[in-house]
Formats: sequence, C-alpha cells, structure tokens
Amino acid sequence: MKRFTIPVMASLFALGFAQAGHTQVSSGDRPQSIEITRNGSQSPTEGSSDYFTGSVSVKPLFPVHEPSRASGSSVAFQAGARTAWHTHPLGQTLIVTDGMGWVQQWGEPIQEIRPGDVVWIPPGVKHWHGATATIAMTHIAIQEALNGSPVDWLEQVSDEQYGGRS
Repeated sequence: MKRFTIPVMASLFALGFAQAGHTQVSSGDRPQSIEITRNGSQSPTEGSSDYFTGSVSVKPLFPVHEPSRASGSSVAFQAGARTAWHTHPLGQTLIVTDGMGWVQQWGEPIQEIRPGDVVWIPPGVKHWHGATATIAMTHIAIQEALNGSPVDWLEQVSDEQYGGRS
C-alpha cells in the first residue's frame, strides 16, 4: 500500500503543480543557478564629474543578467550633489532609502523625495535627481538598457536650475 501511495501522491502533486500554471524542469533543461551578491562585496566608485555635480558614491547592486535588461545601483549624494540632466530609453525607478532629495523633470517644478518614496521616470523624460542643498540622500536606481545603454547623459544642472532651495 505504501509503495502505491507515494507514486500516487507524487503524481497528484505534479498534476496540481502543472494545473496551477507552473512547469516542471526536466533534467535536460536545468535552470541557471541562483546568484547571491554578498553585501559589501562590491566597492562603490566616485560619481564622474562628467555626469554628477558634488560628491556622489555609486555602489553597484546588480548588473544586467541576460535576457533581462535591468540593472541597479545604490547612489549616495552628499548635500548639494546631483546628477546631470539625463534620460533613460526604457525609464527608471528610484527608491529613496535615506535622507532627503529632489527630482525635477525638464520644465516642471522641483519635487521633494524622502525615504520610502518610489519615483518612476518614464522613458525619454529629461530629468535630474540628487540631494537637497543641506541634506544628503541615498536612493536605489533601477533601469533597463536598450542597445547596451541604460542612460543618455545631457548637460549639467546649473546652480541656477538647482536653486539651492532647502
């Protein structure tokens, strides 16, 4: 009886698994392995003065893993630091994790962003983001690459555009 019950239970599980919309992987179609990037295993780099004003630290979180096009970084802006104007061919999501910052779309007013805020920047929208004049800010930036590039950098945000508002 036990030898009969185990195969029946395994078959019922497999049937339920398949009916729930899941697929089983045969031994010939093994999936890729899970990859864990340990905290602290990737060193931050200083943000290039070609793309940032002020002190900015960029810590890679995850690279593009084909077939996905998404990558992510944690970006820490010291007070007064910001990106240059730029666009993303497939958009960008920012998740504010610390401090207080500003984000601005070309031709629109500056908006304040705080920890827990999630900012969606649609594809092709010219914008900048960074810390306020007096408070540092850190966010996670997630974007997808199109034809190998996740961003198109434009001109620097002038001091007059930044405004030094707090």
